[in-house]
Amino acid sequence: MFQNIKAVLFDLDGTLVDSMWLWEDIDKEYLSRFDITLPDDLQDMIQGMSFSETAVYFKERFLIPHSLEDIKADWNKMAWKKYAEEVPLKEGVLSVLKELRNRGISMGIATSNSKELVELVIGKLGVAKYFSSIRTSCEVAKGKPSPDIYQLVAKDLGAEPAECLVFEDIIAGILAGKSAGMKVCSVYDKKSEGDTKKKQELSDYYIHTFSELLNI
Repeated sequence: MFQNIKAVLFDLDGTLVDSMWLWEDIDKEYLSRFDITLPDDLQDMIQGMSFSETAVYFKERFLIPHSLEDIKADWNKMAWKKYAEEVPLKEGVLSVLKELRNRGISMGIATSNSKELVELVIGKLGVAKYFSSIRTSCEVAKGKPSPDIYQLVAKDLGAEPAECLVFEDIIAGILAGKSAGMKVCSVYDKKSEGDTKKKQELSDYYIHTFSELLNI
């Protein structure tokens, strides 16, 4: 899997850390402030969107009377304690990060989350030192499934697309990595369990946990 790979690019939520479960709860709580019931299709509609794109979507769809910056600030406040206290690394992640560093492979994060929450969780979990580039989709023109975020991180790492391997847990992210011309390994996550077959079809590789990579 890592042959001829110069850089490994990771999604954050659902890939490096077990956090996808909390966002539906946050969306439900946030919308309840405006007496709005969480729509069944919401998670599918916002999959892969950047933090900023999601705020625009909420404001336009639900007619939220607050500014985009206030919406994002509220989400950060609501998620802060959970990311600080309840979000762990996924199984095998730390060992894989150490192995990649030992092999001299550069690493970066390409996430749809906010910069504040990314820095909080990777700092709390002690893995910030492994990543030479940390970028959010708010820094590019379009979020996933557009390739922009992965192209930006690859540029930061000085790697051509063919030299990059992406780890992702959602279909939009897999499509982003493939559109960028990179190899993609999809990762199991309980939140996207129903998409497992499709994820396997779209990806070059599939793993249930990162521990499977330790003997490769």
